[in-house]
Amino acid sequence: MTVKPEAVTARATVYGYPRQGQRRELKQAIEGYWKGRVTADALRATAAELRRGHWQDLVDAGVHEVPTGDFSYYDHVLDASVMVGAVPERHRAAVAADPLDGYFAMARGTQDVAPLEMTKWFDTNYHYLVPELGPDTAFVADSRKQVAELKEALALGLAARPVLVGPVTYLLLSKPAPGVAADFEPLTLLDRLLPVYAEVLADLRAAGAQWVQLDEPALVQDRTPAELNAAARAYRDLGARTDRPQLLLASYFDRLGDALPVLAKAPVEGLALDFTEAAAANLDALAAVGGLPGKRLVAGVVNGRNIWINDLEKSLATLGTLLGLADRVDVAASCSLLHVPLDAGLERDVDPQVARWLAFAKQKTTELVTLARGLSQGTDTIAAELAANRADLASRARSALTHDPVVRARAGAVTEADARRSQPYTERATAQRTHFGLPLLPTTTIGSFPQTGELRAARADLRAGRIDTAGYEERIKAEIQEVIAFQEKTGLDVLVHGEPERNDMVQYFAEQLTGYLATRHGWVQSYGTRYVRPPILAGDISRPEPMTVRWTTYAQSLTRRPVKGMLTGPVTMLAWSFVRDDQPLGDTARQVALALRDEVDDLEAAGTSVIQVDEPALRETLPLRAADHAAYLAWATEAFRLSTAGVRPDTQIHTHMCYAEFGDIVQAIDDLDADVISLEATRSHMQVARELASHGYPREAGPGVYDIHSPRVPSAQEAADLLRTGLRAIPAERLWVNPDCGLKTRDWPEVRASLESLVSAARTVRAEL
Repeated sequence: MTVKPEAVTARATVYGYPRQGQRRELKQAIEGYWKGRVTADALRATAAELRRGHWQDLVDAGVHEVPTGDFSYYDHVLDASVMVGAVPERHRAAVAADPLDGYFAMARGTQDVAPLEMTKWFDTNYHYLVPELGPDTAFVADSRKQVAELKEALALGLAARPVLVGPVTYLLLSKPAPGVAADFEPLTLLDRLLPVYAEVLADLRAAGAQWVQLDEPALVQDRTPAELNAAARAYRDLGARTDRPQLLLASYFDRLGDALPVLAKAPVEGLALDFTEAAAANLDALAAVGGLPGKRLVAGVVNGRNIWINDLEKSLATLGTLLGLADRVDVAASCSLLHVPLDAGLERDVDPQVARWLAFAKQKTTELVTLARGLSQGTDTIAAELAANRADLASRARSALTHDPVVRARAGAVTEADARRSQPYTERATAQRTHFGLPLLPTTTIGSFPQTGELRAARADLRAGRIDTAGYEERIKAEIQEVIAFQEKTGLDVLVHGEPERNDMVQYFAEQLTGYLATRHGWVQSYGTRYVRPPILAGDISRPEPMTVRWTTYAQSLTRRPVKGMLTGPVTMLAWSFVRDDQPLGDTARQVALALRDEVDDLEAAGTSVIQVDEPALRETLPLRAADHAAYLAWATEAFRLSTAGVRPDTQIHTHMCYAEFGDIVQAIDDLDADVISLEATRSHMQVARELASHGYPREAGPGVYDIHSPRVPSAQEAADLLRTGLRAIPAERLWVNPDCGLKTRDWPEVRASLESLVSAARTVRAEL
C-alpha cells in the first residue's frame, strides 16, 4: 500500500500500559506497605513515579495521546467499583476509616471479612475483582483517582485520554451480592448507574480531558437483544450530555457482531475496534454499516496480547482499507498492553535472531508509531523498517526451531483410541478405592506449598554460582522432607511434595521442553501483586527427558501415604504461555499433550499411583463467542485425555481448575474423564458443586474450602459449613476436601493453621456421616 503524505493524519496511541515497572517496583512497594515497611505516602510516590515513567516512554516513542486511569494498585475493575461507590456493606467501615486499607481489604480480605470474588478477565489470564450488586445498591460518584491521574499527565504537558470501564461492561461483569437472589440481573441498575458515569465524565472534562475512553469488551460476547438495547440506551443518554468530553467507545478481544451497528450509531465521537486475526470480521461489518462518517476510528492492528512482531505490510493494508470508513483513523494495539511484558530489549539470554521476532510493550509501541508514520507520510518514509520486518518474518518462518519433522509425524499418527482410558470410570473407581483405601471425604492439597524466601534465594544462589547443583538439591530435599512431615502430622490423606524446585507451574516445564523460550524479565500481571513470566512457545514441542519423576519418587520414599505426581496440562501450558501464532492451537496442544503423556507414563512406571494434571485455563481459553466453543472444546479435551489415557485403571488421574465460571464448561469437565477434579469454590460459596450436581457429574470432586488468595485463616467451623454445603450437591463417597488452589503464595503460618482447620473440618463432618 502506498499513501500520499498529504492525504492522512494518523496518530499512534495505546489503551493501557504495563503497571509494574521495569523491576516490578509496584509489587515491591505494595507488599512492603502490607508488611508495614513502606508508608502510604511512599507507596503513592512510587506509583506516581511509575506513571510518569510509563507516559514518558510512550511520548519518547512518538505516541501522541497517553492513557490515564489504566494504572491500578490492584485491579481496574475494583477501581471502577470505587469510582461508582459500589463498596460492599461488609467493607464500608474499612473504606471509610482508611480508603487505601479498605481498598486492599476488598481485594484480599481480612481475618474477619471476606474479599470480593475474583475471576478471569474475559479469555485472558488477568484476574479482576467481581463487583457485588443488588437491588438496593446506591451508586455515588467518586472521580478523585481518575481526575488526579489526568491532572498528573496534563501537568507534564501531555495529551492524555482517561480510560474507564464502560457502564454496560461493568454491570455485565457484576454478580448478585451475598444474600441477593441469584436471578437478580445487575444490568437492571443501568439507569441508576448512568448519572454517576455522567458526573465522572463531567468532572474529567472540567479537569481538562478532551477525550475519555469507555471500554466495552463485554459487547464482543454473545448478547441478547435486551442487552444490546441497554448499550444503545446507555450511549444515547451519555452522548446527549453537553458537559462531557468527546467519547471513544472501545472493544477488543473478538468481533463485535450485532453490537457493532449499535455502537456505530451511538451519538459519540469515536470507536476503537480490534482488527487483529480474532476480530478480522470487524472490518467487513464496519463497511456493511457504512463506516463511521464524521467520527474517529482507532484501529487495533497490532496484537496486544501476544509477543510476536507485527506484519507491518499486512497491517498497513488493513489501515489503508479503513481510511475510507472514518473521518480520522488512528493506530493502536488491539487491547491494553497490560497483557504483555514491558521490554524485549532486556532479554539478553535469547538468541539475537530469535529476539528479533519478539515485541513486548515498548516494541509494540514502536510498531504503532511506525505504522502511523507510514499511513500519514507514505510508505517510502518507513522503507527501512518494512524491509527489516520482512526479513525477520521470513527468518521465523524458515527456522528449524519452528519445524521438527519427528514431532509432527508423531502428532499426525495419533488416533482416537490414544485419547481413551482402557476402562470406564465406574470400573476404574472400584479399582482405585480398593487400591488406596481412603476414608470418606479424603483430604489433600492442590500441589504447591509456600515458596519461601529461602527457596527463592537458593535458586538465585544456584544461578549466580554461589552454590553448586549438589548444594541446591540438598536444600530442595530438606524442604520436601519438611512438607511431607507436616502433611503426615496434620493428617492429610493424599500428599504432595510441595514443588519447592519449581519457579512457576508453566515455566518449570517450559524450561525442560524443546520449542519453548524462557525470559528473565518478561513479567506480566496475573492479579494484584502476583506477576508471572509466561514462557514463549516458539516451535515444535517434545520432552527430551523426565521432568518430575525424580522429586516425586523421592517424596514417596519418605511416606507410606500416596504422593501425587504434579503436572500442568496442555491447555494451560498454551494459555499461560505466549503461544505461537503460525499454526492452529489444536495442533500445538497435541504436541504438548504427547510430551506430557511421556511424563505421565514415566511417573506411573516409577510407582506414582496418583497423578494430577492441572487445567485451570480450560474455561479461561474458551472462545468469547458460542459459535466457536465446540471446535475449541473438542481439541482441548482431547489433548487432556491424550496426556492421561495411557495409565492403568487403578492409577488415579486428578485435575484442578480455579477462578473461572465453571458452569459454562461442565460438559467439557465431564469429557476430560479425570477420576477426581478439585475446583475453586470458597468465594463463590460452593456454586460449582451445585453446577456439577445439576449436570449429573458422575466422578469425584473437591470444591475448595480454603481461599488461598486471601491472608485470612478459615476456622474449622467455617470449613465444615462449606463441606456441609458441598454435601448437599455431591455424595460423601465422591467428595474430596482441599484448598481452592496451590499454596505457593501464602506464608507457612497461614498454611499450617488453615490446613489444620481443613483436616479438622473433614474429621468433624465424617463423624456426622
